[in-house]
Amino acid sequence: MQAIVAREPGDASVLVLAERPMPVPGAGEVLLRVLAAGINRPDVMQRQGIARPAPGITDVLGLEVCGEVVACGPGADSALVGQRLMSLVPGGGYAPWCTASVDHSFVVPAPLSDIEAAALPEGLFTVWHNLFELGRLAMGETVLIHGAAGGIGTLAIQMAHAAGCTVIVTDNDEARFPELKALGADLAICWPATDFTQACLDYTAGRGVDVVLDIVGGDYVRRNLQAMAFGGRHVSLSFMQGSAVSIELLTLMQRQLSLHSSTMRPQSHAEKARMARRLAHHVMPLLKSRRIAPRIHATFPVGEAAASHAMLESGKVFGKLVLVP
Repeated sequence: MQAIVAREPGDASVLVLAERPMPVPGAGEVLLRVLAAGINRPDVMQRQGIARPAPGITDVLGLEVCGEVVACGPGADSALVGQRLMSLVPGGGYAPWCTASVDHSFVVPAPLSDIEAAALPEGLFTVWHNLFELGRLAMGETVLIHGAAGGIGTLAIQMAHAAGCTVIVTDNDEARFPELKALGADLAICWPATDFTQACLDYTAGRGVDVVLDIVGGDYVRRNLQAMAFGGRHVSLSFMQGSAVSIELLTLMQRQLSLHSSTMRPQSHAEKARMARRLAHHVMPLLKSRRIAPRIHATFPVGEAAASHAMLESGKVFGKLVLVP
């Protein structure tokens, strides 16, 4: 089959169609005819050579897909053949065929299109684990979400809002604020023009926020800590301004603040399966009722994956980008 790989580390132009073997489903896996594949920043990091697939994992990019089950490996229920699944995969999504673990997949709820379903798995696992497990966000608490217009941010807003939380977001384009508020944001802060730390303290009458979901890193971490309430939890997803940070431990100790971080790809099979069960219980009903839905910015034919990566890196994407056959 022809699939998208990076011929070498580099910018978007290194993405090419290359011949790769047809995947074969192993134990507990299914073979999917890919109907759509989501695009994520970890794909960009793999293309750049910063992140590499684990040993034995295909070099074909793509960590989330929607596909039709065409074959089942040992132990996978043959009744799945013909059904649409949305799956978190370790790689291989930018291709016409992809294998997926049943344990990391969901039958696509009828209201969701193929494109919408492909835009969800990586975000669902990431937001659930980081915001609700590591961050322990609970009903009635306040969360600050940076990078709110991205695929993770738009999903995090909806999930936090559905959980009964107050949601504060930052973005650099005020034209997006009405839609961010329609998704569930209570306060939108334009970070180039406004000190988000002071804005959070003002909005919470000096108390601060309970949880911060951060993709910026660098100096933002120190500023985030200043905006946090006693016992607050800081969760780092990425570090667009650098991974090296300087913090005052005394501040953490006196205010009982905690720092957390994770990446999804290295999580064990069992851990991802556990998250999938929690998502099936807590979040899938919200997808079925469309209380939560992905915002799709644009779609690209799979052969134009390089253009999709260039758009993602432009910083102008509002929601998700998706590849289609």
